[in-house]
Amino acid sequence: MEWLHIVLRSLGAITMLFILTRILGKKQISQLTFFEYITGITLGELAGFISTDIENNYMHGVIALVVWVMVPLLVELATLKSKTLRQWFEGKGTILIEKGKVLEKNLKRERYTADELLEQLRAKSVFNMADVEFAVLEASGELSVLLKKENQPLTPKHLGIKVAPERETQAVIIDGNYMDEPLSTAGFSREWLDTELEKIGVIKDNVFIGQVDSYGQLYVDLYDDVLQLPENTQKPLLYATLKKCEADLTLYGLATQNEAAQAMYRHGAEQMQEVLKQVMPLLKR
Repeated sequence: MEWLHIVLRSLGAITMLFILTRILGKKQISQLTFFEYITGITLGELAGFISTDIENNYMHGVIALVVWVMVPLLVELATLKSKTLRQWFEGKGTILIEKGKVLEKNLKRERYTADELLEQLRAKSVFNMADVEFAVLEASGELSVLLKKENQPLTPKHLGIKVAPERETQAVIIDGNYMDEPLSTAGFSREWLDTELEKIGVIKDNVFIGQVDSYGQLYVDLYDDVLQLPENTQKPLLYATLKKCEADLTLYGLATQNEAAQAMYRHGAEQMQEVLKQVMPLLKR
């Protein structure tokens, strides 16, 4: 019955490894530092040892697992309060490019070749090293890159455009079923959702995924990929209507000879321009 013994030992090792890894936290499955790297390898080796080495004492392996979890845990708690310990155990970043210049000494110290540097830059969608202002090799081995100002992508802030804040998009239908909690979080009801589906001529059972964004816009992906959904024109229509109102007010002001009416229409047109400026981030997206 050795196979049953191995099965039971393996199940116990898996359970303990899962619990102990949960105690260590999410860092153990993300970008690892040197210390976390050797900890992860050793925990895996110990789990394999206590699963299959039936000739040795099972509890000895369990004690070794606990020790290899407690030591990193204590070290992590200590590094939270000490920058010196944090740098010693986790390492620190190394600057590889500064002010557009490659620091060859730092490359050599990290045993990085020019080809490896270029490969890491390409992984960041940077194919011309002349575009780089600053690059640092993090303790985790990840290369962080800052492009020169003229090579950075434009944002609405650069253009002086005010953008409305975003909230998390909620998945309100999955596999043809209502997701009541996300729907409630978005501030809508099933009745509202049914109305929106009816507008585009879709039944709930044909929806693979349905999402509502922060502006109350419903997007659906259907099981039936052949079915073409109509484009949502609510926002363009509202924007066009507001622009027409502004144009009409301006036109009325030009058409009348009454000075008081001209002032009234001009004031109304200015107010409409302000409204358009405020709602444009919501409607032009």
